[in-house]
Amino acid sequence: MMMVATTPGQRRHTRFEDAARVGALPFARGLRVAIVHDWLVVYGGAERVLEQLLRIFPQADLFAVVEFLPEPLKDFIGRREVRTTFVQNLPGARKRYRSYLPLMPLAIEQLDLASYDVVLSSSHAVAKGVLTGPEQMHVSYVHSPMRYAWDLQHQYLRETGLDRGLKGWAAKWLLHRLRAWDRHTANGVDHFVANSRFIRNRIRHLYRRDAQVIYPPVDVESFSPGGERDDFYLTASRLVPYKRVALLVEAFAQLPGRRLVVAGDGPERERIGALAGPNVELLGHCDDASLRELMRRARAFVFAAEEDFGIAPVEAQASGTPVIAYGRGGATESVRGLEHARPTGIFFDEQSVPAIVAAVEAFERNEHRIAPGACRENALRFSSARFVTEYAGFVQRAWSEFRGETLRSPAARAPAGEVAAG
Repeated sequence: MMMVATTPGQRRHTRFEDAARVGALPFARGLRVAIVHDWLVVYGGAERVLEQLLRIFPQADLFAVVEFLPEPLKDFIGRREVRTTFVQNLPGARKRYRSYLPLMPLAIEQLDLASYDVVLSSSHAVAKGVLTGPEQMHVSYVHSPMRYAWDLQHQYLRETGLDRGLKGWAAKWLLHRLRAWDRHTANGVDHFVANSRFIRNRIRHLYRRDAQVIYPPVDVESFSPGGERDDFYLTASRLVPYKRVALLVEAFAQLPGRRLVVAGDGPERERIGALAGPNVELLGHCDDASLRELMRRARAFVFAAEEDFGIAPVEAQASGTPVIAYGRGGATESVRGLEHARPTGIFFDEQSVPAIVAAVEAFERNEHRIAPGACRENALRFSSARFVTEYAGFVQRAWSEFRGETLRSPAARAPAGEVAAG
C-alpha cells in the first residue's frame, strides 16, 4: 500500500492511551513481541495498520529504520520508544532517508530481536528482512513487495537524481542486489499476510509463497452519508506521479460541463495547476472536517491510480459516494462494479483520457443504480474493528501451530486462502 502521507488533512488517530485499553490478548500475555516497521515519517496507510497492531499487542516493542514523525503525528504511538537503526543518524536522513535505501537491508539486519518470541513486521520495503531464529515466529504484513526495487525502480532513480551517469549505474547495480536480497529474505518469514488479493498475487509471483489476505483498517466511522449532493466530482490524494491526478485533470478538460475538485498537495501541484481548466478547482491541503464534507457532498469520487489497496475510495463509499476507478489493483476489491446486484461504482479499463471520459459518461447513465446505502454498507467491510478481529485471530492460530511444531520448514507453515472481508 504505497500511501506516502495522509492527505489531504490528517485523519483522526486513535490515541495510544485509549487503544491500550484493548489490552493484550489472552494468548499473548507473557509473550515477548517485537513490531518492525519500515520507517516512521508520516501517518499514512501503513501507519494505520501499525496503529492497530499496537492496539492488539500493547506490550510490544517498536522498531523502525528511522523515526522522524512530526510531534502532532505521534499520538498513535504514544510515549512508546522507537528503536531505530544507524540510518537515523546519517547526514540528511531526515529529509532524504529514501536515498539511503541501498543501506537499509544492512540496517534492518542489525536490529537485535533475539529476545522476542514473536516478530510482526509491517513491510513495504525492508522490514520483512529482519533476522529471526528458529524458535521465533515471524509474521509479515505486506503492504507491497519493495516497489522501489521492483515496480518503481525508475521513478526512485529519477526522484533521487540517480538515473544517469556513473552514480546512476552504481545505483542500478545496488537495486539489482536489493531485489536478490528481497527475494531471499522471504525465506525468513513464517507467515505472510497481504493487504489485498492484488498483493497476494505479487507475493506469489516474486517470492513463490502464499499469503493470507487481511484488508487494512479504514476509519469508516469518521465518514457518513447525509445532506445535499453538489454537482462536482472529487479526487483526494497526495499529488505524486503514480496517483495519476494529472490524468484526471486532463480528462476533465474534455468534459467542460463537469466540475472536478482536487483535494491534496504534493510535488506535482504546479504541473497539475498548469493543466487545470476553469472547471477544475485545486484546494490544496484540506483538514479532516473539510475532507469529510467534500466526500459527503460529491457526486462521485474519481480514482486513477493502480493502488495496492486504496483507502480513499473506501472513505468515499463510507460517505455514501459512488466511485469511478481504474479497474486494476485494490480498487477492484473495495468497489462493486455495475455487474453487482448492489453496485457502488464503475471501472475504466486503462489509464487514459478517453477511458476516463467514457467512464464518467457511463456513470451518469447508470447513476440511478448506485444507492448511498449500498456504498456505506460495502465500506463497512473494511472497518478497524474487523481488522483487529481478523489479524489477532490469525496470529493466535499461527502461534498455536508454531508452538506445536518442531522441524517443519517455514514454507510448510505458510497458510493458504484468505480471510473474507464480508
